This record gives sequence, C-alpha cells and structure tokens, in this order.
Amino acid sequence: MRRLTSTLLACAAAGGILTAAGPAVGATAAVPAGNAPSCVAVWQTKGTVTKTGYARNDCNRRLRLKIKWARGTDGSCHTVDRGRTISSKVGRGPRTFDGADLC
Repeated sequence: MRRLTSTLLACAAAGGILTAAGPAVGATAAVPAGNAPSCVAVWQTKGTVTKTGYARNDCNRRLRLKIKWARGTDGSCHTVDRGRTISSKVGRGPRTFDGADLC
C-alpha cells in the first residue's frame, strides 16, 4: 500500500497536480489566453449555477487587469496592487474562462 501511495504521489507531482502555492482546492488552473504577463496567476472555480475567474498579481508592480471570458463580455478593468486578487463571476454555460488581460 505504501508503494502505491508513493507511486500515486509521484505521478500527481509529475503531472502538475500538486502545487506548493497554487489556487484553492477545487479550483481549475487555466492556461492563460489573455495578454497578462506570466507573473499573473489565473484560475477559476465552478459552482452549481456560476463560475468565477480569478487573477492574482504576483508581479513587482501595480497592473490594470480584467478577467477574460470567451463568448461574452469580459470583466471590468481593475487596478491591482502586488499580491492582490480580482475576480469576475458569470453564469455556467457556454462561456469559458480565458485568463486575464491587461487594460
């Protein structure tokens, strides 16, 4: 059993499932399609009726960011200080989370 657990943990780590400081449990990390720099962390969570996109500014400077959604209106622009997070909530359906854009 111990070997099975070790093997599963090794596979999970290799696949990027385990992260030291990633989004909350139950969140889905997004492959950023937006034009925000790579120092901006993006992820989404899905509820029963809505889904929420998040962008955290891990850059060394203040940024103007918005959450990007496919097939609909993007979130509004926000000035985001270093270490702060913005979010945008939409109804579940055909819209997909596309990361964050600079404004």
